[in-house]
Amino acid sequence: MRGKDEDTGEFLSPSRSQQRREALDVLALADTLTELEPGRLAKLPVPEHLLPHIAEARRITSHIAHKRQLAFLAKQMRREDDEVLDAIRDALDAGGEAARQETALLHRVERWRERLLEDGDAALGELLDAHPRADRQKLRQLVRNALDERTRGKPPRAFREIFREVRELLVEADPADADGDAPDDGA
Repeated sequence: MRGKDEDTGEFLSPSRSQQRREALDVLALADTLTELEPGRLAKLPVPEHLLPHIAEARRITSHIAHKRQLAFLAKQMRREDDEVLDAIRDALDAGGEAARQETALLHRVERWRERLLEDGDAALGELLDAHPRADRQKLRQLVRNALDERTRGKPPRAFREIFREVRELLVEADPADADGDAPDDGA
C-alpha cells in the first residue's frame, strides 16, 4: 500500500501503475541492449557487471528461457541509478549527444571532401596546414582519381577513399582541432 502523508495528503511513493511503467521501460531497454551488435554495445556506458547478463541473454535461444533471462537482466538494471540508465538511453538515442557528435564529424568530413574535389590544391593546402601528418601525395592522387571516376562514370572508389582518409585525420586530431578545422562555406 502506498499510504498518504497525513499532514499534506500527498502520496508517499509512486503508484503501482507508475512502478510498472518504469519496470517495462527498463525491460525494453534490456531487450534493446541484447539485440545490439557487440561493437556498438562496447561503445555504450553499460556497467561492467551487466555485460555477462547481456551476453547470457544473447546466447539463450529458447523463447521462454530468453524471456526469463531478459527479466533477470532488467531486474539487475533496475538496481542501477537513474543516471546510469539515462546515460545508456541517451547513447542509444539517435538524437543523443554521441550521435550528434558523430553526425557533426561526418558532416565536417563531407565538407572537406567536397572542397578537395572542387578547390583542388587550395583546399589540400588548408587541410595539410591543419593536419601536417597527412600524406599530401596520397590525398592528391585520390582527388585526381575521384575526378577521373566522375568524368568516366566509374564507381566512386577513390571518392570513398578520400572520405576514409579525411575521417582518419579528423579523428586523430585533438577534439578542439577537429571542431575548429571545418571549412567555412563563405571562405
